Amino acid sequence: MLGAVALFVAFVLVGAAPARAGENVFVEVTPNSVQAGSRVNIRASCDNNNNRQAQVESDAFGRVTVRPDNGFLTGSVTVPANKEPGDYPVNLRCPNNNTASTTLTVLNMAQPSKGPATGGGGTAMGGTGRMLLIGGLAAAGAAVALGLAGGRRRTGAGS
Repeated sequence: MLGAVALFVAFVLVGAAPARAGENVFVEVTPNSVQAGSRVNIRASCDNNNNRQAQVESDAFGRVTVRPDNGFLTGSVTVPANKEPGDYPVNLRCPNNNTASTTLTVLNMAQPSKGPATGGGGTAMGGTGRMLLIGGLAAAGAAVALGLAGGRRRTGAGS
């Protein structure tokens, strides 16, 4: 009985061995959904081999070299503005031949065009609003000047 317990404990301890190398291999893109023409950041890990650069490749942006940066491999790339919308695999290949992959979703949302500049107010495009403002300030300045000049005459006439 004691031998069976010892055998069971040994089996549990062997089963609780630390994780093997190769389980910390990953690649991620941030953001993972992006408008065509935008930049994405790449962060990857080649397990215990993060002191050497690795390659990340995708039909969304081509090939990028990720370099050691604080214990990870990092890089960034711009998705071409004419890239078709869809889901694109992003593949990491490490120097030790470990691989990992993720998916980047490229969006192609049409940007709304600006409406016409309508109306005649200060918000209309062009110089109309500016001219009205300058004219109003000039008229106010003239009224102040005439008021001051008129006030001087009255004080002068009463003396």
